[in-house]
Amino acid sequence: MKKFVFICFLMFFSSNAFSQKLGKVEKKIIASVEKNNAEAKQFLEEVVNINSGTLNLEGVKKVGLVFKDAFDEINFKTSWIDMPMEMNRAGHLFAETNGNKGKKLLLIGHLDTVFEEDSPFQNFVMINDSIAHAPGGNDMKGGNVIILYALKALQENGLLNNAQIIVAFTGDEESTGDPLEISRKDLIDAAKRSDIALGFETSTGFNYATVARRGSSGWEVEVKGKRAHSSGIFSENVGAGAIFEMSRILNSFYEEVKGEENLTFNPGILLGGTFIDYDVKSGKGNAFGKTNVVAQSAIVKGGLRFISEEQKENARDKMREIVANNLPHTTATIKFDDSYPAMEASEGNLALLKQLNQVSLDLKQGNVMAYDPGKRGAADTSFVAAYVDALDGLGTMGTGAHTPEETVNLNTIEALTKRTAILIYRLINQ
Repeated sequence: MKKFVFICFLMFFSSNAFSQKLGKVEKKIIASVEKNNAEAKQFLEEVVNINSGTLNLEGVKKVGLVFKDAFDEINFKTSWIDMPMEMNRAGHLFAETNGNKGKKLLLIGHLDTVFEEDSPFQNFVMINDSIAHAPGGNDMKGGNVIILYALKALQENGLLNNAQIIVAFTGDEESTGDPLEISRKDLIDAAKRSDIALGFETSTGFNYATVARRGSSGWEVEVKGKRAHSSGIFSENVGAGAIFEMSRILNSFYEEVKGEENLTFNPGILLGGTFIDYDVKSGKGNAFGKTNVVAQSAIVKGGLRFISEEQKENARDKMREIVANNLPHTTATIKFDDSYPAMEASEGNLALLKQLNQVSLDLKQGNVMAYDPGKRGAADTSFVAAYVDALDGLGTMGTGAHTPEETVNLNTIEALTKRTAILIYRLINQ
């Protein structure tokens, strides 16, 4: 990682010496972005005010259709791709232009948010003249708006002719549909027809972009104990019970697996008692027990983040070993499910960052540097990074993503849209 950071710094310093002026056409693009900026912010408010929690299938599709109409207006061929009913996911919006000029681009966003229909955080509300509380405005409807209005500026100037650009807005990024072979098939197929992928997930700062992201894996531990009167706990016949065994496992994870760079794991929900019931679709559960009864069941579900497949497998092996070393009269099993692969920093990704950095310098917006992958979660760009050069974190700026305090910084939308539009223009003419 230190070597990677050093290479990035060398790249930025060398690029400063070759700053170029914006061309006549690029200045027209910038003028279009400026002209449309007020409209872009109004559009963002409109889509934020439509709830599109991942499990609100109707709401996700409603937001998608608003974007569909907007892409139709700038002459993109659009399609809504439904997911099978049993997956309980709304589907995806794709918009496309065809051609063979320059680089073939895949622009990635997502329509869903973490705020479901029962969330108290539902509306776009201005805090001051530049900041708004906005559920999903930062993660990542603002990024979607940047894609739309960058492309609109190019289309208004007749610059998309004979270019292949695929816009992919997934409807289940915050909780990916299972199986992945179906939920991410269309995205991966689009990547196989492309040269470069640009992801517009939440920006980590005005002067950062993402060349590497950690992968994400789910894990679940289930424990069984011997149900008995609590007076017999720890005895030879009763043993420790399910909750003590689960506590041992989680504490051992903390003590023995934690600490490796870029590796994290989080137990997100825990149930224990005499009887437990967990609903996978809703993420809700119930537990019944009594203080005078030794618990016979416990379950925990969590997530694992990693920077490489090797790191993932090593962590899984350690977790399996811990789970197998049971307390008396208990049994435990662990299972894993793959979600997002890791996106490692490739030479192609670094070259893309160099191009973005040059655009930023030409716009007098300063250097754009690589963000620490250990501070980022997984995203849809990870699914396509094996097929194309990729860059992510190009979306809006804000704070508090995934919390009721989420904000979006409206003052940065225009500058980030300019940066995006010029980058796309240069890539499709490369």
